[in-house]
Amino acid sequence: MTDIAGKRILEVGAGTGRDSLKMRELGGDVSLVDYSEESLHLIRHIVKNHEVTLIMGDARGCPFGDATFDVVFHQGLLEHFPSPFPLLQENRRILKRGGLLVIDVPQTFHVYTLMKHTLMVMGLWFGGWERQFTVASLTRLIRAFGFEPIHIYGDWSRPGIWYKIIRQLLMKFRIRLPMYPKYLGSLTTVFYDLQNHLRKKRMFLYTVLSIGVVAQKL
Repeated sequence: MTDIAGKRILEVGAGTGRDSLKMRELGGDVSLVDYSEESLHLIRHIVKNHEVTLIMGDARGCPFGDATFDVVFHQGLLEHFPSPFPLLQENRRILKRGGLLVIDVPQTFHVYTLMKHTLMVMGLWFGGWERQFTVASLTRLIRAFGFEPIHIYGDWSRPGIWYKIIRQLLMKFRIRLPMYPKYLGSLTTVFYDLQNHLRKKRMFLYTVLSIGVVAQKL
């Protein structure tokens, strides 16, 4: 699906709303659902006058009819559910036949995984309980719910994982760093150029912080 104009799109979990706004600019009919009033309040300041629908609700029981959406996507969400089944079942219910499900999750073979589990054991992890996936385990899970993966992708952390950790720690002391720092300049450009160069290589998927799948509902 390259043309999203007029397509009904749902982002599950408000996040930053950045991708939803981009899809709205491309003509998509975009909605965001989140269970947290605080998250939706933050998103309202970001979307401002954009025609994006914000809805408070549980991702495992969305307030939508069957086969409502052409695209459903979530990033950094699936890994926080002890059982991913209710979320994926609900994703399937609200998607039209042939619709696309897009999921981003942490990738297993990364230093982030070791660090995360170490800090969780110590009771110092800020992100709550979290699992991770390999390309194989993610595609098996998606197929089990009647989806066929049509594209697998990966992404390094933007910004870097250490910057994100420092940013989260400083927030505990009411010190707020920008979500996307601009001071790295040419170093950031080199980093992104290298990523784009490696993107088409299979090994790339075993170096990334997150992996994603685009899957079609059968």
